[in-house]
Amino acid sequence: MDYKLFHHQALVVDAHCDTLTRLREEKRSLGERSKIGHVDLPRLKEGGVDVQFFAVFIEPVFGERRGIERALEIIDLFYQQYYKYHNLLGLAKCTKDIKKLNQAGKVAAVLSIEGGEALGGKLYMLSIYYLLGIRCITLTWNNRNSIADGVSETRTSGGLTKFGVEVVKEMNKLGMLIDVSHLSERGFWDVLSVSNQPVIATHSNCYSICSNLRNLNDKQIKALGDAGGVIGLTLVPQFISKSSPNLEKYLDHVDHIASLVGTKHIGIGTDFDGIDKTIEEINDAAALPRLTEGLIKRGYSDSDIYNILGGNFLRVMEEVIG
Repeated sequence: MDYKLFHHQALVVDAHCDTLTRLREEKRSLGERSKIGHVDLPRLKEGGVDVQFFAVFIEPVFGERRGIERALEIIDLFYQQYYKYHNLLGLAKCTKDIKKLNQAGKVAAVLSIEGGEALGGKLYMLSIYYLLGIRCITLTWNNRNSIADGVSETRTSGGLTKFGVEVVKEMNKLGMLIDVSHLSERGFWDVLSVSNQPVIATHSNCYSICSNLRNLNDKQIKALGDAGGVIGLTLVPQFISKSSPNLEKYLDHVDHIASLVGTKHIGIGTDFDGIDKTIEEINDAAALPRLTEGLIKRGYSDSDIYNILGGNFLRVMEEVIG
């Protein structure tokens, strides 16, 4: 079968992009194809992306003092785009929504928050964000917040705070996906010990292949897999390889996780629009079928590829958000 046809027949999930924070500053819209950046609805359709996680990123400059304000500003921007392009885009609050939107030929948007600063240290903000459609939260960015330490705080060896434990438990109750990308290693282990549901890493790669602090080590990968979670392998060049990152080296990360925990715990989390440079073979969302071509050439079975492209994330979403 032609790889493009195969790719478009699959349910494709991208678990992370930062497009919402780029739209206004770059004078772009979701509905119009742009030569700038990586993601818009025309390119998502061309690239066969059925489910796109849109991150509400709280830049460090806002912190917890202005985190709520910034989060609401970006969520409002999403809704403006959603209302304007509702014929092409739908908001998915559960997996039934995803399936309905997929049947209608629309891109299903899953709203996520990147950076627990969006809570402003207030647990009640979780239920408010849930009502606004948020279904996933990356607990930290690289820095420390009131929930936990990020990966840049290696000196402290800090993990979840008492408030962070409350956040994880409340997210479990609400049915929100817990994202451990950007989280310190101690925080990672704390989350796995506290959460009673599978957790995900929306955009991280393998440390043993590329020794970047943002990547997960083999012990973490095995534990996340054993807990039923999924790792969204990212196209960030410096997370793929320290020298000449390309598609083949990206696929080495796929192979490595498959060798550790099998293919049922691998997904895609491009980090499009969160990076200025991509690998040459996949320079925007429209080029994602090239990933499927690579997986076919590596000898993965049809079922393995369907799971990697989106089936694995859909499975965890069904369990967590319903």
